[in-house]
Amino acid sequence: MAGTLNVLFIGDIVSQLGRRAVQQVVAKLRKQESLDLVIANIENLAHGKGITKGTLAEIQNIGIDAFTTGNHVWAQPEGKELLAEAKNQIIRPANYPPNVPGRGYCIIKVKTKKVLLINLIGRVFMKLDYDDPFRKFDEILKEAPKHDEVIVDFHAEATSEKVAFAWYAAGRASLVVGTHTHIPTADAELLSKHKLGYVTDVGMVGPKDSILGVQKDEIIEAFLTQLPVKHKMVETGDIVFNSVLAKLKNHQSIQIKRIDMIIEGR
Repeated sequence: MAGTLNVLFIGDIVSQLGRRAVQQVVAKLRKQESLDLVIANIENLAHGKGITKGTLAEIQNIGIDAFTTGNHVWAQPEGKELLAEAKNQIIRPANYPPNVPGRGYCIIKVKTKKVLLINLIGRVFMKLDYDDPFRKFDEILKEAPKHDEVIVDFHAEATSEKVAFAWYAAGRASLVVGTHTHIPTADAELLSKHKLGYVTDVGMVGPKDSILGVQKDEIIEAFLTQLPVKHKMVETGDIVFNSVLAKLKNHQSIQIKRIDMIIEGR
């Protein structure tokens, strides 16, 4: 369809298995779905938390155009440096304090269109006191260069905060996707007359038989004992791939659907 952008947003890529999955799947999906733009959240890329030069290099040339993150992106020492390099096309939540390294939004040129990609982080049930993501969204729309479509990764715990933000952005954003919980939600939809593409959480790309990518026994032990445990990532087995595909046109989504699959492990 003329003037339409086919956009795939991939859920949090978790550790080695997540990186392996996108290496296998992204190029095929680009061809199969005639994708114009692929975006992925990579805050858990390096062994479950943060990003490194090596892990980023594994997924930079496989067909992903831009990367969003979240609160875990700072877990590796190299994260600040990677975020500061604009060529990496990585953004972090815009509502961190002004002196934090990196950018909270970027403009991506796709065909003849310019897509404004924004990363925000929620405040409900989060440990730190971030700036207001709603007001930050307003500020970005005022200061950002001219654009044709707006995509927001709203990285948050609370479903109510994500839904509230989606309605707040309706009519001004083309697509709002939730990330952070690693659990895919079944509410991919177009919101009302505004035709805002929305999903509360995209999910993750990572170990299927795990607890959010982490080995099950350690997490169960933590619940039973209420004592801290070291998180160990699952490194073998089947991999879950969660994503959403949205068709954008004239500052709206005209269609949104989930693309989920299980990739057999080695």
